[in-house]
Amino acid sequence: MEGERVLITGGAGFVGSNVANRLAGDNDVLVVDDRSLGTPENLRPAVEFHERSVLEAGLPTDVDAVFHFAALSSYAMHEAEPGRGARVNIEGFVNVVEQARQDGCETVVYASTSSVYGDRTTPSAETTAVEAKSGYEASKLARERYAEYFRNHHGLSLAGLRLFSVYGGYGGGESHKGEYANVIAQFAEAIANDEPPVLYGDGTQTRDFVHVSDVVDAAVLAAEGGLDGRYNVGTGERRSFETVVEAINGALETSVDPEYVENPIPESVYVHHTCADASKLREATGWEPEVGFEEGIERVCAAYR
Repeated sequence: MEGERVLITGGAGFVGSNVANRLAGDNDVLVVDDRSLGTPENLRPAVEFHERSVLEAGLPTDVDAVFHFAALSSYAMHEAEPGRGARVNIEGFVNVVEQARQDGCETVVYASTSSVYGDRTTPSAETTAVEAKSGYEASKLARERYAEYFRNHHGLSLAGLRLFSVYGGYGGGESHKGEYANVIAQFAEAIANDEPPVLYGDGTQTRDFVHVSDVVDAAVLAAEGGLDGRYNVGTGERRSFETVVEAINGALETSVDPEYVENPIPESVYVHHTCADASKLREATGWEPEVGFEEGIERVCAAYR
């Protein structure tokens, strides 16, 4: 993208700030963030920051494209405040898209989640059956339904990115998230400080870990292509939490053993395994993940050397 006016909601958070910083310089980038999960310290000086809620009227939506990443982004957040989770994730989405539509914007890229696929050891395609076992998943599926409404009723192009396990390290904008940061960032922080990383259960659960820089590429390509519909963003490979700990110990030349604890999340909703089939996005845009797992771990650990 070049020479565009772009709004990024949740743009001071982890994924949003990485998108904002990538686009800043070649584009006029505006960020809306209420600072509940983000900090303007993540942003380059060229980014115009607005401390606002996505639930407000009068947002700066006179733009060419919207990247909507504002959300309560985990099971735990929604269980703590289910009403707020629904308002921010659903009402906030509708509010931003409707204001943008009224201002003439026809391109929206928004964050959905791979959690809707549930427990799967084989790659999930967008045609795989989905369900909502938690308020978090329900809110993301509601976004997808409202996106259908905006497309069918108003002719907008809305690309919903079903993100798999996005990581990039504390240096990539996650330091403020603490317990809500990706497990790779949490494990690296613990091991670098000679503290045992905490693993739920036996540590054999797996995730399709995708580096945040590859997620940024996917989001930008989706906007440039005016994509509509739902698209998986993942590598098609999965790693266990125990493997992550081993890789971080190798990168930091440490030997910190993990601590195994009882899983505090009910088995009925906990996702043990995820894996993406991203062929739809690949065919639409040519997107390929560029950062392999080993390189990604090295990038995360570089901040601690």
